[in-house]
Amino acid sequence: MTENRRQVLEMLASGQITAEEADRLLGALDAEPATPSSAGPAAPRPAPPRYLRVMVDANDKDDGPVHINVRVPIMLLRAGVRLASLIPGPAQARVNEALREQGVQFDVSQIKPENINEVLDQLSDFSVDIDQRSENVKIKVFAE
Repeated sequence: MTENRRQVLEMLASGQITAEEADRLLGALDAEPATPSSAGPAAPRPAPPRYLRVMVDANDKDDGPVHINVRVPIMLLRAGVRLASLIPGPAQARVNEALREQGVQFDVSQIKPENINEVLDQLSDFSVDIDQRSENVKIKVFAE
């Protein structure tokens, strides 16, 4: 942890700044270029992805060709995670139960805003391609 990050967290803990102000400050620190190390210049990091894209091309026997192209802004994912953290406990339990009824084993209380940056950092390498020639279905999920 850098000295600047520690100072921001100490100011938050002491009540000198709000959680929103701390989030903005930490975001600005993340945007700052890292100090050069003695090992030499680091390779430039590619720009972080701005969208999560889902593309589906299929040929339905009854309805004919199906083309789906969904582009979700990463900022929407960030906002969703922040909103999920504000769900009251009893409502989280009801959401978890509804998810389990649908066969989704996921606990919404585990969604933490402080973890979203780690997930988003890994999206730049994320890509899923599914090609089922026998059923004429192509699915691509990737970050851009």
